[in-house]
Amino acid sequence: MDITERELTDPWEGVLAAPARGSDVGVLVLAGSSGRIERERARILAQQGFTALAIRWFGGPGQCPGICEVPLETFTAAVDFLRRGGARRIGVLGTSKGAEAALLTAVYDPRVDVVIALSPTSRVWCNVGPGRDGAEQPYRSSWTWREQPLPFVPMDDSWTPAEPDSGPVAIRGWYELSERTFGRSLPSTEIPVEAARADLLLVAGGDDAMWPSLPFAEQLARRRRSAGASVRLIARDDAGHRVRLPGESPASVSPHFRYGGTPQADVLLGEEAWPHILDALGGEG
Repeated sequence: MDITERELTDPWEGVLAAPARGSDVGVLVLAGSSGRIERERARILAQQGFTALAIRWFGGPGQCPGICEVPLETFTAAVDFLRRGGARRIGVLGTSKGAEAALLTAVYDPRVDVVIALSPTSRVWCNVGPGRDGAEQPYRSSWTWREQPLPFVPMDDSWTPAEPDSGPVAIRGWYELSERTFGRSLPSTEIPVEAARADLLLVAGGDDAMWPSLPFAEQLARRRRSAGASVRLIARDDAGHRVRLPGESPASVSPHFRYGGTPQADVLLGEEAWPHILDALGGEG
């Protein structure tokens, strides 16, 4: 399929990829804590018949340098942009911290029709990186809505990695310890997906070494089902944090973090999820 691609610089850096013949389905594409613009993923979605908007949502000009009190209005403004461009159906596809943002956007913006959350969390976490003041601590919420920080789970800094100092680290245990330490505050930090009008598709690997995305996804699914809301969970026990969709380049090896899974398992999970993603968005499949 022929597609067009346009670079954006205002109000955020990004790329808009769309079928040459147009589309009435718009998808906001959000990366995780890498902060990158998901250009390749946007192009792949455009080739399937969607208008895909991939933006840099922190670390860019005028933005917070880290994931610290990022306004959820960043994402509702992107929904505005897609709607003005003619999209009648809106999806948000996010991975990791981008999945956290995607789920929250659907909770606060009823115009979102579907969320695809890859390696998600079921609750709001503290900042990753510095705020506008340049400080990483004290911990603050990752998100605000109408200038008010959302309740969040802080990190328990007594945690120490099991790996040698010289190698990449699996930080899943840090999140699991923090949940136990701050257990009393967990209910207020849960993302109330049961209140979202959007359909929900969750994709998670059981061997995720960054955070326990499969248990998180199962929690989200239970809350949706208990409210009689639609949800679908696609999982593989041997996959890790970085789900690869068909046509995407292999994930690079990080010198800092262990992501779990294997390249083959991560690809297989993406292949299994792909037809469900297309179906959820209303694509050509």
